[in-house]
Amino acid sequence: MNTTIPRRQFLGTTGTTIGAGLPLSGWLGRLAAAAPEGRRPKACILLWMAGGPSHIDTFDPKPDAPADIRGEFSAIETSVSGIRISEHFPRFAQFMQHAAILRGMSTQESDHKLATYQLHTGYQNRAGAVSFPTLGALVSKELGKQDVALPNFITIGRGPQEALTSGFLGPDHQPLAVNDPIRGLDFVEPAGEPAQFRRQLDLLQGFDAAFHSRFQSPAAEAHHKAVERAVRLMNSQQKEAFDLSREPASMRDLYSPPPAVTAPAPGAGGKMGKMVSSGASAGSFGQGCLMARRLVEAGVPFVEVVMGDGVGWDTHRDNFPRVRALSLECDAAMAALVTDLKSRGLLDSTLVVWMGEFGRTPQCTGGGRNHWSKAWSTVLIGGGIRGGQVVGQTDRDGATVVDRPISVPDFLATICTILGIDYKQKNRPPGVDRPIPIVDTSKDVKVISEVI
Repeated sequence: MNTTIPRRQFLGTTGTTIGAGLPLSGWLGRLAAAAPEGRRPKACILLWMAGGPSHIDTFDPKPDAPADIRGEFSAIETSVSGIRISEHFPRFAQFMQHAAILRGMSTQESDHKLATYQLHTGYQNRAGAVSFPTLGALVSKELGKQDVALPNFITIGRGPQEALTSGFLGPDHQPLAVNDPIRGLDFVEPAGEPAQFRRQLDLLQGFDAAFHSRFQSPAAEAHHKAVERAVRLMNSQQKEAFDLSREPASMRDLYSPPPAVTAPAPGAGGKMGKMVSSGASAGSFGQGCLMARRLVEAGVPFVEVVMGDGVGWDTHRDNFPRVRALSLECDAAMAALVTDLKSRGLLDSTLVVWMGEFGRTPQCTGGGRNHWSKAWSTVLIGGGIRGGQVVGQTDRDGATVVDRPISVPDFLATICTILGIDYKQKNRPPGVDRPIPIVDTSKDVKVISEVI
């Protein structure tokens, strides 16, 4: 299907609404990447909490534990009777009927890089020459379309590069990285006049063609694909999906953090300092969530939004003031995203995943919590799941899973199943003499049937 909209038709369908900055729901829908008739294919927005948020201070509070474990925060009721979460997620608490909290996460890696890699790929980073693809690349391969301008996998914010690659799936499924959602794709516009750019591109393609006729290499092919994808996007009207200025100010404000949310900078010894923000600027995580909604609406099957550039949720020090600030910013963005998706009829077809690489220790010593992978929480929202429930349980102190432990393969197999992907399906990496399943099935995989 040719999804390019002629300039005259594009202007005729959008009229003056774009210039006025009014909602573009209908326009983005018309630009949806080769959207089929009938039921909309599912998409996934992954909200990555870099650093590993404390489960006790977010979605698994322990009000009956000793003071050095339960901490400073109170638990509040949600829209579902009996489910309580941190007081610093008051907006999201009102949408609990659409969410499932998975409190039984129990994983193997407690190192940032190793855990990040495992949670993104489903495999431990101990396999030598095999570079496993991240979840976004797998979704791109299974659900994406190759004949459209928009990439099938997009990351927003400064994410973990070692875990955000297409691995052995190759350059077709490599993500497009948007470091700052507020700037968007301002870097894709040609630096000079269009005619000059066209001449330069023709010259580059001529050199590339001559090189490819003599040499074949993965690096050259990756470069060729990257240039091809970039030019296709540059020449497409679909790139407007990255432009947040086309959203009304009221919508951008909806995704913004509460005013005057401050916390001490890491290691500031308790003195109040600058706001703990998620990325390039305060509130950029919320704007990243807004961009993710626009991209999913336009047909992108997988978007990852990163919160926690730098130290982020890695609260070895100043745990409570920093988690408070991060939670309130995250709460505003998550609630806005659920509200926005629901109002546009996209919540049932969009799975939102909230997770980090692990949880944090029950004991809070020296004002901070350390890494803890034995028991922690993730959250699933929308996507047609059975919301309004908790799966798994930890003990009084949040130290051990006492009911329904969930492994990384269990978790990722569940995400794949929700999205309509057969997690047992196998890929054949070049140079490897064995097929590799999407999710590691070397041990028994238990899909979280409670939410499906």
